[in-house]
Amino acid sequence: MSVRIADATGSAPTATSAAAPQGGAGWEHADNVLCVRLDNMGDVLMTTPALRALKAVRPTRRLTLLASRSGAAVARHIPEIDEVITYEAAWVKNAASTPDAYRDTLDRLRAARFDAAVIFTVYSQSALPAALTCFAAGIPRVLAYSRENPYHLITDWVKEIEPLPQARHEVQRQLDLVATIGARADDTRLSFRTTPADHQALDDVLRAHGVSPHENWVLAHCGATAESRRYPAVLFAQAIDMVAGAGECVVLTGSSDERSLVQDVVDRSAEPHKLVNLAGKLTLGQLGALIERAGVLISNNSGPVHMAAALGTPVVDLYALTNPQHTPWQVPHRLLYRDVPCKYCYRSVCPEGHHACLSAVAPWRVAQAAFELLEGHARARPPTMIAAA
Repeated sequence: MSVRIADATGSAPTATSAAAPQGGAGWEHADNVLCVRLDNMGDVLMTTPALRALKAVRPTRRLTLLASRSGAAVARHIPEIDEVITYEAAWVKNAASTPDAYRDTLDRLRAARFDAAVIFTVYSQSALPAALTCFAAGIPRVLAYSRENPYHLITDWVKEIEPLPQARHEVQRQLDLVATIGARADDTRLSFRTTPADHQALDDVLRAHGVSPHENWVLAHCGATAESRRYPAVLFAQAIDMVAGAGECVVLTGSSDERSLVQDVVDRSAEPHKLVNLAGKLTLGQLGALIERAGVLISNNSGPVHMAAALGTPVVDLYALTNPQHTPWQVPHRLLYRDVPCKYCYRSVCPEGHHACLSAVAPWRVAQAAFELLEGHARARPPTMIAAA
């Protein structure tokens, strides 16, 4: 067995690698499992194949997601999740909850009497704060990656080996993690489910903005939580003007916090009357329905890209080279970027100040990629990395 679980004498676990022979002793009766994913919506979506694997190996298993507000918002659209607990962790780059909120969350975790926990992190995050929380909540078995020796905090310790010379996709990273306890699933697509009510409500919004629900549209999502992942507004406007000029209906989306950013794109358009601005006007379910019915999504690398991957909608991904592990998963797509010496910086703000990995991408390339994906034969072609000249 590749993982040595702490025994009655209190011996600490030894690490396994994600490529090591699979074990899982002690997990075969874990029916009540806490899944910890404390960062953003897109990260939760990229974890859904691993959640499906946890269910596939034991269909009676109940999964509770511990997530940030952003991550918790998407949980109702993920059928693999049975319950969600919202918590803004102080050790994650979000607005941290108060100490009282932490104590309340800990009490709730204790009361749930979980059999086990799986902590999902990107490689640059430490699982130890979450592992300590699980330890304090009395959860007897914990699976996680860790660079440092966790001693008694993580019973099923998978040694952190990233970054690797060849980047491993975030989805594969989490699939490899749960595979160490024998959890696998044949279906490794991302998961996001829309409902008939979502589509009906979307139809009402579209009609209110003069768009027929039966019309074809191209979707443009101009926002991203990190400034370093945003294509400049003036270039975004030029790109979607080219798409609209070819006769396509272009619908713009964004969160309530991104209304001014999206309006800036509209204001820079040469023909703003051809654009439909729905920023801040859709629920997450309605946004999912809009993405599901779009011919193509043009977007910065953010949560809607992963929603599109789950829903099977082709993506033009304006891919700032901040992290190579978060590309669209198992969906036709085009990655647009400029290869720069400072790539894969993992920063929220461009450390060089020039933003060249995105700003050097010409708008005509964005439009061209959208037209390629709108053609039916593009769905049968492999994804393409397109570097700006």
